[in-house]
Amino acid sequence: MWVDMDREAETVHEAYSFVCLHCGRGWEERYEIRHTTDLSGRRRAVYYSGGVHVPSPLSRTECPACNLGPLRILRPGRVESARLFPH
Repeated sequence: MWVDMDREAETVHEAYSFVCLHCGRGWEERYEIRHTTDLSGRRRAVYYSGGVHVPSPLSRTECPACNLGPLRILRPGRVESARLFPH
């Protein structure tokens, strides 16, 4: 059984850049990550994007544009910096 113990939650903010290796779409997302402890004492990371609970971005396998992949996960800012240079 998993219980979110908010009083013990440590919250961090992270951003990731994603690139679809199938269609070439690139995007970035910011996450609020709450590190909690379940009743068994195991540490858990719970991800939120825009206030909505979402799966870990590290487990994302499909592109929202083409519903395929694979995806490459990059440091934040990589997609935006690539858009500054004309192709």
